Amino acid sequence: MTTDKRPYLLLSAATSIDGYLDDASNERLLLSNDADFDRVDDERAKVDAILVGAATIRADNPRLLIRSERRRAARRAQGRPPHPIKVTMTGSGDLDPNRAFFTAGDTPRIVYTRSSAHRHVSDRLAAAAEVVDAGDPVDLNRMLADLDARGVDRLMVEGGGRLHTQLLAAGLVDELQLVIAPFLVGDSTAPRFVSDARFPFDRSNPFRLVETRQMGDVVLLRYLVM
Repeated sequence: MTTDKRPYLLLSAATSIDGYLDDASNERLLLSNDADFDRVDDERAKVDAILVGAATIRADNPRLLIRSERRRAARRAQGRPPHPIKVTMTGSGDLDPNRAFFTAGDTPRIVYTRSSAHRHVSDRLAAAAEVVDAGDPVDLNRMLADLDARGVDRLMVEGGGRLHTQLLAAGLVDELQLVIAPFLVGDSTAPRFVSDARFPFDRSNPFRLVETRQMGDVVLLRYLVM
């Protein structure tokens, strides 16, 4: 794990038993249930920002807002905004400013992009988000240091697989919350939780399982970095 000053990083994902985030169809595959959706909403209410990859914005069109009015009110009572900051990173800047990431809710939105694409991405998204030069290619540590400087102490990452892989391979994850759905996808063309990489969290340096929780027919596995 890096020693650079950065937010606490919680990676949250739901997969099939065989490790897929979705199937290969045009419709989103539901891997969770109402109880878990409420749990995720509670986790969102505890963080300062939520990070998703650009591919997730294109494929899933997430709103990334806190659903519960009670939780939003509790954040206001603490002097915090009702919703966390929305964050994404992109190399190409191929993002539609009309997606829910940019339009849903009254909360800051930050897009980190590579230096060589910064002007193009700014021209495309400046009215919808703050666009930040994060190096070429995008430097994860630089992005996290910038978030830390903005007062983000706790960052929740909600995908997709490429972003999960990059963060885990870089040793930047402090906590993993993995929900397992009770079925198999079995399609190598579908997106996986992580792809091939050299990870520091191997058999000699494993995560530490600190909680298991059954919610109907799905189960939460919560791990911390040892």
